[in-house]
Amino acid sequence: MRDVAALAGVSAQTVSRVSNGADVVRPQTRRRVEEAMLRLGYVPNRAARSLRRGSFLSIGVVVAQLDQTGEALVTAGIVDAAEKFGYTVSLVQVSTPGGNAVVGAIDRLVASGVDGLIIVQAGPADSDIGALPLDLPVVVSNTKLMDRYSAVVSDQVQGSRLATTYLLGLGHQTVYHVSGPIESMSAAPRTGAWRRVLLEQGAVVPDPIVGDWSAESGYIAGKKLATERNITAVYCANDEMAFGVIRAFSEEGISVPNKVSVVGFDDISLSKYFLPALTTVRQDFRRIGHELVEVIVDQIQGQNRGAHIQRLIPCELKPRGSAAPPQTS
Repeated sequence: MRDVAALAGVSAQTVSRVSNGADVVRPQTRRRVEEAMLRLGYVPNRAARSLRRGSFLSIGVVVAQLDQTGEALVTAGIVDAAEKFGYTVSLVQVSTPGGNAVVGAIDRLVASGVDGLIIVQAGPADSDIGALPLDLPVVVSNTKLMDRYSAVVSDQVQGSRLATTYLLGLGHQTVYHVSGPIESMSAAPRTGAWRRVLLEQGAVVPDPIVGDWSAESGYIAGKKLATERNITAVYCANDEMAFGVIRAFSEEGISVPNKVSVVGFDDISLSKYFLPALTTVRQDFRRIGHELVEVIVDQIQGQNRGAHIQRLIPCELKPRGSAAPPQTS
């Protein structure tokens, strides 16, 4: 700091005021100090400033599987929005979704200095997480903690109903389902809504085939579904599994959509370029990330502190080339 002060021709106290964003420094003096900082490569001590201000301008994020498309895109939305609000993001990925691992991740983030916490997904560990610090704003998405904290999530039920109703509306007698993992907080409402629509329409409810979100699990499911004699429609709980199902059907000589229609969920970027272009349900992942940050920043700044805010982001059906009316014999 002394070197910056000497180069700029000001006192160390003036450099400190510029570092802390004080308004009492004249614009021309501020410019000289900032130029001196740049020339000398001086970076103000953020931790010390945070202690003085009582704020770290940092949001902690816990995510279970960054290699999953949805979680990666939500996290990207969080980072984008945090930057616009002037916050940095401290990210911890929980590779082993056990209670202790998640609690340990949260403890590390709190110890490093964050103003609020966003939990994108913590897998089955959610129920093992005890009470978080009372003074720490927390917002969650797609976790069992939604009953305890403010949340921003896609309307999974609405999206699943869109997919199932669309296929039935095309004239299919029933719809088979490739679900996500049983423990997933995203998969469960999609499966439940699919089942309820079939029951409401008086359709037979086939046993769902459980996948793990991967294209490989969809491929395995597709090989099994290819043995079903009367199958005409399949709704997959995400796009990657739908791609695997279509690949398996192709190998078995089953044309999509001429013989079997396939609908996915997510609308990832590959979906409209796949062959056939995938009919799917769009989730606005980046909007979810942005709104998670909006809610947490409001709480950090004292607005809606303690309120149990629940935001449902609507889904949208994207009809494309992988679904069509069933063939008439």
